[in-house]
Amino acid sequence: MSTVLVLNGPNLGRLGSREPDVYGSANLDDLYVYLSEAAPKGVSVDLRQTDDEAELIHWLYEAVDTGVPVIINPAAFTHYSYALRDAAALVTKAGLMLIEVHISNPHARETFRHTSVVSAIATGVIAGLGFDSYRLALDYVTRQG
Repeated sequence: MSTVLVLNGPNLGRLGSREPDVYGSANLDDLYVYLSEAAPKGVSVDLRQTDDEAELIHWLYEAVDTGVPVIINPAAFTHYSYALRDAAALVTKAGLMLIEVHISNPHARETFRHTSVVSAIATGVIAGLGFDSYRLALDYVTRQG
């Protein structure tokens, strides 16, 4: 494995300024640097963010077509996007890892955030550890390689 795809859903492009008490003060550029420095030698991090459900789905198709493992923070799509869930299922059905991550702990927040339509088809779920949720996912994915 030479690349890990790290996908981020809606509103995560506003990290650093959106609810810093929940999500922290670091932004996506900071996350990219953090993960790139944590990645083992020879592994690159392809970090992307979109507010567009269709674009996120197409990136999952791309992962299947290129055989790349995925770390995904579906953000608000976590709770209701069956289209995203079905695309994510293609990743795991292709034998690729798909780790669902969340910066905050959805179970400690509003009730509507307690349900994930993605978790049941994900290889694993890591939540509530800030950017370390991503780092732990990256560590797992690269060790399983």
